[in-house]
Amino acid sequence: MNRYVVLQQLGDGTYGSVVLAQRRDSGEKVAIKRMKRKYYSWDEAMNLREVKSLKKLNHANIVKLREVIRENDTLYFVFEYMRGNLYQLIRDAERAFPEPVLRNIVYQVLQGLAHMHRHGFFHRDLKPENLLCAGPELVKIADLGLAREVRSRPPYTDYVSTRWYRAPEVLLHDTRYGAPIDLWALGCIMSELYTCRPLFPGNSEIDQLHKICAVLGTPERDDWPEGYALADALRFRFPASAGVPLARVVPSASPPALALLAALMRYPPRDRPTAPQALRFPYFAVGAALVLPPPASRARRSAARVEPENVVEHPRSPVVALPLHAAAQPPPLRDRFADILGGEVVHEAGGSPAPLRRVEAARGRSVLGAPPPAPPAAAPPPPRHARALPGGAAHAYLSAARYVTGSRIDTSLFRPLPLRAHRGTLEH
Repeated sequence: MNRYVVLQQLGDGTYGSVVLAQRRDSGEKVAIKRMKRKYYSWDEAMNLREVKSLKKLNHANIVKLREVIRENDTLYFVFEYMRGNLYQLIRDAERAFPEPVLRNIVYQVLQGLAHMHRHGFFHRDLKPENLLCAGPELVKIADLGLAREVRSRPPYTDYVSTRWYRAPEVLLHDTRYGAPIDLWALGCIMSELYTCRPLFPGNSEIDQLHKICAVLGTPERDDWPEGYALADALRFRFPASAGVPLARVVPSASPPALALLAALMRYPPRDRPTAPQALRFPYFAVGAALVLPPPASRARRSAARVEPENVVEHPRSPVVALPLHAAAQPPPLRDRFADILGGEVVHEAGGSPAPLRRVEAARGRSVLGAPPPAPPAAAPPPPRHARALPGGAAHAYLSAARYVTGSRIDTSLFRPLPLRAHRGTLEH
């Protein structure tokens, strides 16, 4: 550790604290995570999930682990330094970002998730605080302390992820979840990027499920029998709700963005797209240049400056295939998203799922080269048994608290704490 000079404290958590430091020889700034637990051997340290996952994952949109140091039985992780995270970006935004900027952010997160899932890991704790950034131009997935290997055997713990971004199957204490929980979390984050407010700000697991149903509507038993079985085991009854059209919840989102949001937040995990499938949605089938909003002042302009080599222009989305989690594998022939993508996606014949190949629709045009097809409806029709919530679900949801820097959350559902402190009190 004598190779580094500690500059300041960045944060403190349950398992470790993080400081900003600088290398003495090169002057490079790094983030050093000091683990609170003692490690008495290298074997013990190398068996940590975070070490195992980061050793295998090398991608531009996943934070890089520079080195691991064990000194006096204390373990230190040396990471590349990113000066902010998406939560700070959302909190400090003075105006909404244009859609090309948000598209670029979502694209980068999906690229990182696709790489992670392809190499056999899923994150389990995706949230704005764990997406590090250098402004909106460069985003990297961080904090893989809860990451699990897809091939590891369930049951998994149900106490994962910050509640607001927790998938419904995890809220219902399913122990056989998989990579689809990361896609649900990304849907919540994507909505938050557009509206600068959390999509489902529940103050308990039950309240979280009620807020999800208030927006998405009550799930049909025939569509998600596994979810109803989990709910019955907990003696939980889904509230009757017709839901709110996503176009009202995220009014600034384009139809292709709403189509992607609706797909990411489907109740059955098997019905959500994988990260590579999501990258093929018409939302990414554009070639618009990335235009950043003008900074509000010289100070903000200085804070937003990024070195040219770190700027990621909004690219066209490549097709990346990855093996699907066994518990979330789609039907082998017809893809569930063929109506959105304009054709069919099939698996090659063989034992294990092969890379996805595209079967074009009758017009025979590629996804990325063709104009976006007519998007599906922003929200499914109300369930047959659902009835509107008293006072109207739309009014109940759309009156939720918004992010205002330094403000308090003004609603009876929450304790009156500053926003940063409130988020910190959530269970992790």
